[in-house]
Amino acid sequence: MKLIALQTKTKKNFKKNLDKLLELIEKCEDGSFILAPELCLTGFSYDRMDEASEFAIKAKKKIKKLSQNKTIALTFIEKEDIEYYNTLYIFHKGKVIHSQSKHRLFPLGDEPAHFAKGKLENMKIIEIDGIKIATLICFEIRFPEYWLKVLGADLILNPSMWGAKRKTHFETMTKALAIANQCYVLTANSADDNMAKGSGVISPWGDETRDDSKEVISSQLDLNEISKIRKYIDIGLKNK
Repeated sequence: MKLIALQTKTKKNFKKNLDKLLELIEKCEDGSFILAPELCLTGFSYDRMDEASEFAIKAKKKIKKLSQNKTIALTFIEKEDIEYYNTLYIFHKGKVIHSQSKHRLFPLGDEPAHFAKGKLENMKIIEIDGIKIATLICFEIRFPEYWLKVLGADLILNPSMWGAKRKTHFETMTKALAIANQCYVLTANSADDNMAKGSGVISPWGDETRDDSKEVISSQLDLNEISKIRKYIDIGLKNK
């Protein structure tokens, strides 16, 4: 499976953001797993939350259609009753197969004042075509207890909108997560001017495929590499 991290800028025009995303997805090869940056369609539009949540409904329908031969993951602002959530959706074979709302909200970004916390039990390993997949959304990657919740996954997704001042933190932790959990990490960060970029794919051995100059960064997922490291350096994870 080809893993693809998108590294895009988020503009104020939601429709233009969606058009750009759809264009990039259409260019990706069939069978690939595509991850977009956190809230890439709307950003943290605290002054336009209703508009963003309504736009998400339309966007999901279009993305669902493109997922017939690709797997696509990204987060949206969505509204349930009177609460707003930052929610990841995974689209596969034309359906939504998993969703989870961000549980650990980022205080410096004022997220707790605008979003409700997602349920911790939804932070879990799911299986797609025999591949075990889990997600930690942006800030959640800072917490070792969440690394343990997703231990055993073959692939951990990390959609982010991570600030440029903490670029070293972002790149170090995504690499460390891949090594510690002996899995692939697919991370997609925003390319906005004040963001860290650093999107890419990290292998279970810690090999990094990143390129801050590109909108599309890709690398292959090889389940044999997971089996090799789990056999060679046994930490109690089941080999493939």
